Amino acid sequence: MKIKDYAVDTARAVAFLSRIPMPQSLFKGYDGRLGRLVRAFPFAGIVIGFIPALALLLLLGLRADPLMAALIALSVQVLVTGALHEDGLADTADGIGGGKSREQSLLIMKDSRIGTYGAIALILSLAIRAAALAVIVRHSSPVTAALAIPAVAALSRGAIAWHWQRLAPAKADGVAASTGQPDEAAMQFALASAGLIAALLIWPAFGLRPLVASLLATGIAGFAFTAFIRRKLAGHTGDTLGATQQICEIATLCALATAL
Repeated sequence: MKIKDYAVDTARAVAFLSRIPMPQSLFKGYDGRLGRLVRAFPFAGIVIGFIPALALLLLLGLRADPLMAALIALSVQVLVTGALHEDGLADTADGIGGGKSREQSLLIMKDSRIGTYGAIALILSLAIRAAALAVIVRHSSPVTAALAIPAVAALSRGAIAWHWQRLAPAKADGVAASTGQPDEAAMQFALASAGLIAALLIWPAFGLRPLVASLLATGIAGFAFTAFIRRKLAGHTGDTLGATQQICEIATLCALATAL
């Protein structure tokens, strides 16, 4: 594949994973299937993570409190993504927490209304990520701390490829099923590129131990959540893809903060 093809796939992945506008010319003749596109998810994570990273850097330059800066940066990230992954986390939490069977869980997840489990999951997700990012800010320079955001964004979106490829669709008529199943090559490329991006951003900025901790956290969280969803739902949905990103982002930020 040519470099241009990867660039086009990255732009399309950014459009799918966020609200960042992309030229409509990139979508002429595109069938909307995402099986190949997942290989570009980590690169899309860099683009998506750049904007909240810039917000964090600007706030720290104004000597904002680390926790406040972290919360605002995460708020900017939510605006950039349109809360796509947070919505998946909330729906998955409601379905798993409130459903007494696989069928009931899937029915609850289809409901757009948020329940107690979903609300708690969102609160904890934002709180834990903000606390971890604030720790990173306190133990590093503003530029170094800002680099953590795109690095973690790339890793957590690489984990989506693993979850998506390793599980069959939970519903044959679901949105996730209609967009196509990633093949092994696309998934492996996504994982390899996510690891490379993390190495390039985390190792020079934070050191080897934080890099290893980040990679292990992403891998363990992604593997464990995928195994859990396989047992509970016997397949993935669009919501579990979003939940995978959130869970891996939480785990990776916490690991990075702890390893400093």
